[in-house]
Amino acid sequence: MPIQSLAGMRIAAFTQFLMGPAGVQYLADLGADVVKVEPPGTGAWERHWAGADTFPGGVSAFFLLAHRNVRSLTLNLKSELGLAAARRLIATSEVVVENFRPGVMDRLGLGYEEARELRRDLIYVSASGYGADTSSRHLPGQDLLIQARSGLAWLAGREGQGPASGGAAIVDQHGAALLAMAVLAAVLHRERTGEGQRVEVVMMQAALDLATEPVVYHLNGSPIRQPRAWIADTFHDAPYGMYPTRDGWVAISMTTVAKVRSALGDGVGLASYEDPTLAFSRRDEISETLARRLRQLPTAEVVERLQAQGVWCTAVNDLEAALSSPEVAELDPILEFDHPRAGRVRVLKHPIRYGAGEPELRRLPPEVGQHTDQVLEELGYSSQEIQAMRASGAI
Repeated sequence: MPIQSLAGMRIAAFTQFLMGPAGVQYLADLGADVVKVEPPGTGAWERHWAGADTFPGGVSAFFLLAHRNVRSLTLNLKSELGLAAARRLIATSEVVVENFRPGVMDRLGLGYEEARELRRDLIYVSASGYGADTSSRHLPGQDLLIQARSGLAWLAGREGQGPASGGAAIVDQHGAALLAMAVLAAVLHRERTGEGQRVEVVMMQAALDLATEPVVYHLNGSPIRQPRAWIADTFHDAPYGMYPTRDGWVAISMTTVAKVRSALGDGVGLASYEDPTLAFSRRDEISETLARRLRQLPTAEVVERLQAQGVWCTAVNDLEAALSSPEVAELDPILEFDHPRAGRVRVLKHPIRYGAGEPELRRLPPEVGQHTDQVLEELGYSSQEIQAMRASGAI
């Protein structure tokens, strides 16, 4: 049964790149009427870029992955008619979401103070890299830069090898989830009190939130340093990490040196490290010793021997292996749909399961301005007014 928990809620989305669009897509999946405001003609930036040059049928996969169930309204926000329509949209929306750099919406006359004059109980969500009130508010809030500036990249690195990124836009995506949660919390607050509010989601804080464990350990005096060898992070005991085998890689989770030695035999060279008090202080030595042995064995044998001793471990999958694994097949997380230009498209579904039903695909990712006339008519514009706006370049 389709789930429409947020049906009847309109969200005016002045969103771009990934965090904003992905955040409102979560809400659109749940039934919210998300109206994305784009510039006429070219449309949003994310329509013209895609990772790995992925443009099925000439359509950006980057756009397709974060714009289902969304309507597109084109408005020229540098024109008076376009701004007037944006104000009317805000006045009829319960929520505004914007993720421009701080100050952009204010300069357009669409900032929080102006917007709440249009609707006193408005929820106005701003997302940015560093927050509206910091000295770094002018800096670009881009995922890799935030990973670098927040310490995430350093935490993922190895001593002597430099920092490493998370391998995906992890801050954007976590920020998007926090954005959706913030909207729902603010909506519940308004239902209980009748009050709207301004909400701010900051990528730097999202990055720190992802790194809660090492950040808190550091704040409380722990010696956080990059590992030298195969340990996975700055704070776990050996042998926690990912190790090369003869034909691949294996991940070993929280366990003891004694259990690993028992599984792999005396030849592994770990006999002198079985004292649990050495597992952190001498973790690089332990890791390097274990790695020398594991390089001699095939992955399947390593996993079989470790699991037989109750050691938490797994082979390290690439994407092809991960997506073809039994657990992914059973979870059924992939949504397929036919797009008029892109053809058959595969994206990820809404990531939460609800007992009351399943989020459905109600609308394909829209073409530029596909719903402009429809939305403007809902805002009270006549067909003649819409034609005049189009002729003037306002839409």
